[in-house]
Amino acid sequence: MMTANEALFQFLLRQGDNALVLGHRTSQWCGVGPVLEEDIALANTALDLIGQTQLWLAYAAEVQGEGKSANDLAFLRDAYDFRNLLLLEVPNGNFGQAIMRQCLFDAFQVPWLTELQTSSNQQVADISAKSLKEALYHWERSSETVISLGDGTEESHAYMQAAVDFCWPYAGEMFCDDAVDEAINTAGIAPLPSSIRQTWIDQVESVLSEATLTKPNSDFAQRGGRDGIRHTEHLGHMLATMQVLQRSFPGATW
Repeated sequence: MMTANEALFQFLLRQGDNALVLGHRTSQWCGVGPVLEEDIALANTALDLIGQTQLWLAYAAEVQGEGKSANDLAFLRDAYDFRNLLLLEVPNGNFGQAIMRQCLFDAFQVPWLTELQTSSNQQVADISAKSLKEALYHWERSSETVISLGDGTEESHAYMQAAVDFCWPYAGEMFCDDAVDEAINTAGIAPLPSSIRQTWIDQVESVLSEATLTKPNSDFAQRGGRDGIRHTEHLGHMLATMQVLQRSFPGATW
């Protein structure tokens, strides 16, 4: 049976891993964004997410109680030990796909972090309050960009429709409750992810409507990364880049 401490540790890993993986994927646009303004905005978004990673994983390391740091959890775990959403680890693809991914995640993060501000765990509440300020900006920017591109030229519309069609099947994982979620909810630390689903759908449908994009007819595919079932060719390749320095020179400082 899972202890309360184990459930909290897994919960914190999920928050930190989501921010870390999306932050790294977003950072890959630095220097190759379609225009200078977008290049800078994406770099700033990545920095926000890596900052959130530090907060979540530092607390996770504290809860784990093995003398590890946020850096240890970020750089010294293998792909199967990560608990991020699969949506966040798939390769960037084109700019439209990256922005659609960001928008779908932001639409979840804003209500999720809003709820976490009232967590019975004060550290979770504090981290969430700080992260929410950034998530609100991310949501405003990503949703407006999706609308501009979707309701833009024929070419940009086609790219955004393809982007939502690609990303949509992955989104259902955000709302899949499991034993960790149940334990955390019982402790008053966080709501069940499924409770955010309708709010997310309402927000996303509003954006897609303004963007003149068609919501996919298919329901969410229940693809899960939380239990270690993941696209290792995606995350594994990403970690090879992200972790190379720490693994090549263990414990290096400068």
